[in-house]
Amino acid sequence: MHQLAEFFEQGGFFMYVNLLCSVVAIALIADRAVFFLGKGAVNARAFLEQIRKLVHGGNIEKALRLCQASEAPVAMVARAGLSRMSRGEAAVATAIEEALIDAAPELKKRIGVLWSLANIATLIGLLGTITGLIGAFAAVGKAAADQRSQILARNIAEAMNNTWMGLAIAATCMIGHVFLQSASKKQQHELESFALRVENLLLDALRDPSPRRSSDTDEAEAEAEPAPKRSEERREARTGSPRGSAADARSGRPGRRPPAEEEAED
Repeated sequence: MHQLAEFFEQGGFFMYVNLLCSVVAIALIADRAVFFLGKGAVNARAFLEQIRKLVHGGNIEKALRLCQASEAPVAMVARAGLSRMSRGEAAVATAIEEALIDAAPELKKRIGVLWSLANIATLIGLLGTITGLIGAFAAVGKAAADQRSQILARNIAEAMNNTWMGLAIAATCMIGHVFLQSASKKQQHELESFALRVENLLLDALRDPSPRRSSDTDEAEAEAEPAPKRSEERREARTGSPRGSAADARSGRPGRRPPAEEEAED
């Protein structure tokens, strides 16, 4: 700790300015990291599947409550569409588009500041470096011989410390900008895809408001049907004759003749 305090003291005024820049940079990186790992870390595909099941089951209010329980951008987009379902297809599409426009800036918020902060820290460090070099050259020309080496060492330390501090802050800001920008683009792409899918889902639900049964339920009901009944239905589909005709043929009873033949006999 003593060495750190001595490091800043040797750097002079511009070291403390760069210290302020470093605090701002760390706060921005931490804020965006918490957002992408916390509120923005909702699995869009799994969330859409939950909404799909509720909408297909006719539970619009339950789907709306599910979206209201989260502050994620995907939840905000889905909530906007679900809340307008009573107003028709055009209202749903408009609401989702407006919500997407409102949510997109949140994904890019304060990320661009890191790049500007990297340039500012570099320039402040350069100012400290120039200030230290000016003092060093002045010491060589004006200071007494017995004090010259001490003053020269102090000013060179000021120049080098400012250079190191400015470059360290700039590198940190650039690395943070790269990772946060990548996360922002990924979530923006997922949000746009989610908005399109949830819009199609809600529009389909408005066009066909009846609850849909899943394919698993249909298969289970088909398996539960008695085997003789299914075999008779398949036989009828192949022969094209009803079960009553086959029963009449086996019992020897003549089947009913067409009305045209009965009239001819009369």
